[in-house]
Amino acid sequence: MSQPPLTPPTATTGSSLPSGSGHDPLSLLKARFAEGIAKAFPGQAGADPSIAASRNAQFGDYQCNAAMALGKAVGQPPRQVAAALVAAVDVGDLAEPLTEKSIAGPGFINITLKADALARLLTAVDTAHAGAEPLPEGQRQTVVVDLCGVNLAKQMHVGHLRSTVIGDTLARVLERLGHRVKRQNHVGDWGLPIAMVTARLMRLAAAGQVDLGRLTLDDLNTAYRAAQKECSGEFEALEIARKWKMGPKIEAEIDATLDGPKAATEAARATLVRLQNHDPAVMAVWQRLVDVTMAACLEICRRLNADVRPEHSAGESTYSGDLAEVTALFEKSGIAQVDDGALVVRLNDVGIAEPLLIRKRDGAALYATTDLAAVRHRVQRLGAQRAVYAVDARQSLHFRQVFAAAHKAGLSRTATGEQAVLEHAAFGTILGEDGTPFKTRSGESYKLSDLLDEATARAGAAVAAKSPDLAASERDAVARAVALAAIRYTDLCTERTKDYVFSLDRMLAFEGNTGPYLLYAVVRVASIFRKATERFGAGAVAAAETAPFVLGQPAEKTLALQLLRYGTVVHEVARASEPSRLCAYLYETAGAFSSFFDQCPVLAAPDEATRAARLRLCRLTQRVLSDGLTLLGIPVVERM
Repeated sequence: MSQPPLTPPTATTGSSLPSGSGHDPLSLLKARFAEGIAKAFPGQAGADPSIAASRNAQFGDYQCNAAMALGKAVGQPPRQVAAALVAAVDVGDLAEPLTEKSIAGPGFINITLKADALARLLTAVDTAHAGAEPLPEGQRQTVVVDLCGVNLAKQMHVGHLRSTVIGDTLARVLERLGHRVKRQNHVGDWGLPIAMVTARLMRLAAAGQVDLGRLTLDDLNTAYRAAQKECSGEFEALEIARKWKMGPKIEAEIDATLDGPKAATEAARATLVRLQNHDPAVMAVWQRLVDVTMAACLEICRRLNADVRPEHSAGESTYSGDLAEVTALFEKSGIAQVDDGALVVRLNDVGIAEPLLIRKRDGAALYATTDLAAVRHRVQRLGAQRAVYAVDARQSLHFRQVFAAAHKAGLSRTATGEQAVLEHAAFGTILGEDGTPFKTRSGESYKLSDLLDEATARAGAAVAAKSPDLAASERDAVARAVALAAIRYTDLCTERTKDYVFSLDRMLAFEGNTGPYLLYAVVRVASIFRKATERFGAGAVAAAETAPFVLGQPAEKTLALQLLRYGTVVHEVARASEPSRLCAYLYETAGAFSSFFDQCPVLAAPDEATRAARLRLCRLTQRVLSDGLTLLGIPVVERM
């Protein structure tokens, strides 16, 4: 007789659980015990059911540790509370019946899952989504993800890696769950620094010293540095001399050195005005900067397997026409006040001591002004209900200020009148082996193109050594996958806000918690099916796709419980914007599969039914690992 389907969390008791938890035994048990607590102790409804995996399998699969805290709250001995919970909680379709014997020690409740219940749960998640089901239409949101964030006329360097990889991964996960995701590459393409390099290139082109049509990004990078240098001078020294009244002679000596920088700066400011007025001659040169920079940026993103396309670019120039309107809104509403000629927004009432400057004394806008305009654009024009900014943690105060000011001014209010969620997915710094920010030996920022080249070359050498029989084309494809796995996984597996040390030797290792190790785990599962097909025929392997799950061995059960967590983990990543949780899960899954493979022979199983059941468990493992790696932006290969 077939068993009824397991009951998922209800709308009330399961509302605090992550979506996608309907097939995860841990989440199901939390929901059931939450219902039991509300039934046995109505005054404690909403209390933490405190369910955790058992440390010792002989006592069960899970343990409820809520009785101690509840006992204090209701003034009863913990064992008495545990007895009341055992009587109130219904887990009959999921676990062995709870009885007085289930209570251990001062009030722990041991829970042993039923094998047939686990088999039914596994069958339910053995789909294309592997248990990470998309949300119902009513729970899907429009989410803007801010990622990449390059600057005109500058190479993408290692500092852009995290914003690109983290942002792309979060976008992938959100899209996977059915959200309407809109990527935004906030390009630094406006303002005085860009006018400086534009003015220099115009001057060089007019003198016949540069061919704008043949410019490369390296040329622009060189021009950018030269423009900054020619506009810089001892201005700070002059200010110091005046402040400390060092005398007119010293001031005159310093001032005499500033004629060149003054002229260059004045030319740059004049070019900025022409740029802001969309002067055709200036715009043509500026557009050349945009085209060259973005072509290189998009190529690096392609090599990183990050989905960043031309239509995702929304530079500071996008909002140039909105800045006056945004500042006027703040000033007219009284949210911002003029202070010593500058326009500031005070945020003490929301716990931020530092005011936000949105217009300088000379009337110039700032980065904050542009970011406020971007918030309005993303929420009120793109329809964002949630906006996630994958930006360096050193910008945390800036975004706290911008988000608070946007809320005050109503810039983050959606068309339905609700406040959009503005979220800074801050990340730490990439460090070198010496513990300082990662640089080249000459002290320059490492170009991403150079890192990708080196990682691919090293991966190619490693693959050639391990698999000399692979065809050259396949070896190259595997090398690229291994390099991507190494770089992306290392960046994502560390808790987002923490720094990490960049070490290609460690990242490219095929052992330990690395991307190549996880790629190899998928390849290992794929090899089982190749061998099974050779030995038993394609028909037998195909039949195993629908074979009943049988979980008679501890390692089979451990792997099953791990696979059933996948949907919960994916939804947790989306909710917390924390890709490291998916990395940790996949590493644990690979370990659980390794133990299963060592302890439970698949091809040498004792009988055909056991072999088919284990093959199906292998297939589900392959699907989960492959799907998880794809969400991390890591391409899966069949051989290595």
